[in-house]
Amino acid sequence: MTTIDKPTDVAAGQGRTTGSDPAVRRDLGVVNVLSHGFLLLWSALTVLPLLWMFLSSFKSNAEILADPWGLPGELRLDNWVRAWTTAHIGQYFLNSAVVVTGSVALTMLMGATAAYVFARYEFRGRQLAYYLFVGGLMFPVFLALVPLFFVVRNAGLFGTWTGLVLVYAAYSLPFTVFFLTAFFRTLPTSVAEAALVDGCGHFRLFFRVMLPMARPGMISVAIFNFLSHWNQFLLPQVLLQGDDSKWMLAQGLAALSVSQGYAGDYAQLFAGLTIAVVPVLLVYVAFQRQVQSGLTAGQLK
Repeated sequence: MTTIDKPTDVAAGQGRTTGSDPAVRRDLGVVNVLSHGFLLLWSALTVLPLLWMFLSSFKSNAEILADPWGLPGELRLDNWVRAWTTAHIGQYFLNSAVVVTGSVALTMLMGATAAYVFARYEFRGRQLAYYLFVGGLMFPVFLALVPLFFVVRNAGLFGTWTGLVLVYAAYSLPFTVFFLTAFFRTLPTSVAEAALVDGCGHFRLFFRVMLPMARPGMISVAIFNFLSHWNQFLLPQVLLQGDDSKWMLAQGLAALSVSQGYAGDYAQLFAGLTIAVVPVLLVYVAFQRQVQSGLTAGQLK
């Protein structure tokens, strides 16, 4: 007994000596300073441009050109009104809200259903089908723009919101299925077995039992899809040509940047950019805890 305890005590003593070593504490302090300094630098590079854009949206064009880094002399809300009405940012905003809501809802319904089947059921070809879904993550959007253009046009959906919703959902499914499959695998099997024993069917089991349990993961993926669809520019630019009344917000902002850049109305441009950014920031701030819990819950069982 004595011969066994002594090495343990020596090891424990060495561990305490190493942990209390001034050199180790100094190295850890340097690492903490560097990591915190990097995070502060990254935060400044992210926040300061947004803050500058927000303040510039309340300035006049003369103030922007004369003192671009200064504070606005007064809060000129007419910049926001002109951007919302004259530049049609309000119309583009509502268009994007309708399309993104439909695409995210369709993506989450189809993605959650497929992910649940891949995670909970055994059948022939399951791994092949799963890898085909996940393989979509390897293909950037711009590689399929030409065939996608002809597919949507031949289907009679070119220039329509329906076609854009379907394309958004198709390109978001690989990530959604990949994330939710791993999340559904972490849910307790005993709950599903108890529900089946009590007479619950497979569809009712999914919608009434398993889907509410997967709420943290669903919220996380839905937010990522919302951000991706809201900021999408390439797909609307290719599939929504012609009628500008159906344009998405990113298309409207691109047109506004060109027109107001020549006109010199930079205040209206900054106001339009701020209107586009505010919903993204509000969504992330409102669901920040759900995103963090969803990302960590998939790692625990």
